[in-house]
Amino acid sequence: MGGITSALMGIVAVLGRGVVPADEPLLHADDLGALRGDGVFETVHVRAGVAWNLTEHLARMARSAERMELALPGADALRGLAETALAAAPEQEEAALRLICTRGREYGDEPTVYVTLNPIAANLPEIRRDGVKLMLASIGYPLEPADVRASAPWLLGQVKSLSYAINMAGQRAARAAGFDDLLWVSADGWAMEASTASLMWIDGDVLCTVPPERTSILPGTTSRFLLDHAAELGLRGEERMVRPEDLSHTDGVWVASSVRGVAPVTRLGEVDLPVGALNAAMLELAGFPVAELA
Repeated sequence: MGGITSALMGIVAVLGRGVVPADEPLLHADDLGALRGDGVFETVHVRAGVAWNLTEHLARMARSAERMELALPGADALRGLAETALAAAPEQEEAALRLICTRGREYGDEPTVYVTLNPIAANLPEIRRDGVKLMLASIGYPLEPADVRASAPWLLGQVKSLSYAINMAGQRAARAAGFDDLLWVSADGWAMEASTASLMWIDGDVLCTVPPERTSILPGTTSRFLLDHAAELGLRGEERMVRPEDLSHTDGVWVASSVRGVAPVTRLGEVDLPVGALNAAMLELAGFPVAELA
């Protein structure tokens, strides 16, 4: 394990086995998750020992597995596995729970299913406060007259698969260019999503995000929660198409994800953006710590 300690690796639990030593080898060399990225996963924010929005994450994981024709265990089994890992960890203010299901061994017929539980990255409070700079990057295909991925199931639109090589390459390119992350833009100029987060913005009295059904982006659990509870901010929630150049005229832009939470976008391409006035309120509504924003 290259000197990584069990304490840093957190908790690991395997379906049918329970909690195992975190530094114990888990995957066979021919596991298709490692060989081909053939599998699905979800990452869930843990608050004081409780997995937030777990039901919604399990539902999305099931939809991803169905599109990939993957034999995902039922929600009760996955929930039980998550609870096994949570019970083994001392209660902490924040953590990240990851549920993973691969297609299993190359010539086998059983999936590999396990969860990990780890502390959050140390810089997340700073990111929630200070925001992120997003580079604009083309996804390489248009959304009009019809979304390419919607008519090509093999392109895995709206699927949260283990195949994140493109996402990570995008992040590396963004950081090399002096940004924190990127915003994917369709070939015909529509904003889509960040590499691992949903795009959100406020336009007057409307809290907006990009429609997954029209764009085949991953439906965000945190963005969906915020849209459904927008009235608590005095807003209404709506899915809208938007072009990046139009975001500079809104009342705040954010990226939202399960563990990062809600982070303001302070630069979009070459345009600087102010932190939206409702930044702390958005975090508080979604239940993320806001004390560090003071």
